[in-house]
Amino acid sequence: MRMATDRRQALALLAALGAIPLGSASAAATGKGAKGTLLAAWQASDREHIGQVKLGAAEWALQHVLEVPTRAHGLASEAGGTVLAVARRPGDWLVRWSPATGTTQWHWMEEDRRFNGHVAADASGRHLWTTETELEQAQGLVGLRDARSLEKTSEWSTHGHDPHQLMALPESLGRFSAGALVVANGGIMALPETGRTKKRLNEMDASLVVMDPAKGHLLGQWRLPDSYLSIRHLAWDPRHRRLGIALQAEHPLADERHAAPVLAVWDGSSLRIAANQPPMAGYGGDIVALPAGGFAVSCPRVNAIATFGPDGAWRANLSLPGAYALAREAEQWWAGGLPQIRAAGGELLQAPSGLQSLRWDNHWVPAA
Repeated sequence: MRMATDRRQALALLAALGAIPLGSASAAATGKGAKGTLLAAWQASDREHIGQVKLGAAEWALQHVLEVPTRAHGLASEAGGTVLAVARRPGDWLVRWSPATGTTQWHWMEEDRRFNGHVAADASGRHLWTTETELEQAQGLVGLRDARSLEKTSEWSTHGHDPHQLMALPESLGRFSAGALVVANGGIMALPETGRTKKRLNEMDASLVVMDPAKGHLLGQWRLPDSYLSIRHLAWDPRHRRLGIALQAEHPLADERHAAPVLAVWDGSSLRIAANQPPMAGYGGDIVALPAGGFAVSCPRVNAIATFGPDGAWRANLSLPGAYALAREAEQWWAGGLPQIRAAGGELLQAPSGLQSLRWDNHWVPAA
């Protein structure tokens, strides 16, 4: 597995990926690309939190922190500065939080349903979608919710099990209009008595589905040829109009699992797995579209960020211990490690005193 170990090589590589212009070592050295504020979820001192991460030139810091009952997963930034956060699957809470005032609006899931860790808003801002599981038969659902009250107004089948991340298409793609709802069905059965224990993996049925955003009708469905690849997280590449999908392998044999791809790419008509990727332990933790196009996938089990072209061809690995959460804003992108944060120019922002043991969850979102 090739790693970018020399700083000059790393800067050249990052320039090729669109992180900084070639020759802009001075921008990286001054930390120009490192500044910003991210929304994050993390564990510290055996407690779970969400909050804001302030990025400086050489260090990061936490501000406006909220402790939550269980591990948080998906986050969404709302107009006006509020934040939505959802419990990791199988979860029972959804919260809207104002970092500025500290006010919270909690919603607890009904007894026969569980949240699957992700929430998204429609273009109007009047509705939210949440991925859920119906507990009796482990059927996947999208919950349609009133954005103000967080109450569910309808629910639709995802035509699979274990739905995870979902998003509205930012623009039309193939036969699908902008706003069409894309859902990643992870394909793993989960029932109340087993919690997060994975059962009947030989019956996995992961799929990518496109649904009508207003009525929930199925518009299209795609599966990968390898049924042990779970479809998890999504990122849109606007330059090349492609959807990148982070994968997590569930093969029973360790060698097959270790060599499994961590990325698939969907162009509106076909779903293809990554090409020429070295072994990455078969686990994609998060995914982000790179500023110049293509994708980065965090691979915490090998302490690296794998980068790919828009067609899914592997480019290079960037070394980062504990690589997990990723985020992008305009021409900048960031990756969370343990405990460092890697910024767009290759700078490593250090953890403040007392937070070296903090563990990020999968996702970051730039603050509104």
